[in-house]
Amino acid sequence: MSARKNVLAVIGGSGLYDIDGLTQVDEARVDTPFGPPSDVIVRGQLGDTAMLFLPRHGRGHRIAPHEIDFRANICALKMLGATHLLSVSAVGSMKEDIAPGDFIVVDQFVDLTKRRRSTFFDEGLVGHVSFADPVCDHLSASLVRSAREVGVRVHEGGTYVCIEGPQFSTRAESRIYRSWGVSVIGMTAMPEAKLAREAELPYALLALATDYDCWHESEEDVTVDAVLALLDRNVSNARRVIAKLAGALPDPAQSRAASALAPAMITVRDRIPSATRARLSWLVGKYIP
Repeated sequence: MSARKNVLAVIGGSGLYDIDGLTQVDEARVDTPFGPPSDVIVRGQLGDTAMLFLPRHGRGHRIAPHEIDFRANICALKMLGATHLLSVSAVGSMKEDIAPGDFIVVDQFVDLTKRRRSTFFDEGLVGHVSFADPVCDHLSASLVRSAREVGVRVHEGGTYVCIEGPQFSTRAESRIYRSWGVSVIGMTAMPEAKLAREAELPYALLALATDYDCWHESEEDVTVDAVLALLDRNVSNARRVIAKLAGALPDPAQSRAASALAPAMITVRDRIPSATRARLSWLVGKYIP
């Protein structure tokens, strides 16, 4: 039996797919039970790895963080065969030693979002996935190695606090989050990481620090112009890290995400509505025929 082909899905900015060596590039439009994803998905081949790229905010950055249909995004990538999921996200630094321009491979989250659909399980099917360790250790370790091989300054581990947005934090809020010991702050990691776990996708997050939020007394407060200027400088490094990671993907079967649903669904099978079975067949079909 041939080994399963690796398919690395990347969610981030629209320029991330401009990777040297990417071939067989085309676009896929996917209709999901939750509606369309943020944009068309760019597909390509990088060495032996198939690639999927989805701009989280849509091309032209037209979708605000609280308006992203995270369920449609994760579902679309899963339906296209993703075996691994890398999230690339701009963040504010909440620690002095994480300087703007640094990369961070986070391993924990604090979810402060309020209005987002954060699960695929509803309408008659209840599932409770384990989420104590929310990223894939193996994929995150490969991501750290890839970043170091590229030569960027990368911090291994850290907590990402996710706020609702789209406004940036008040100074009082920023100081409170700092007191919690978090590493970075952003608006997009949740519920993305939760849904990736429900979809049994090994997930890692590469955070790109763009500013010191507004807690730092000797630095300017965060602005959109400052964020975009630093992001532009970091995109080329992010593409290089992605290319390295594509050639060093771990076995997805070894991830804690691989069978996350097996013990999670507690609804008696004959009480699951047929419409819900059909809507979630892409997700639970191997457990609920």
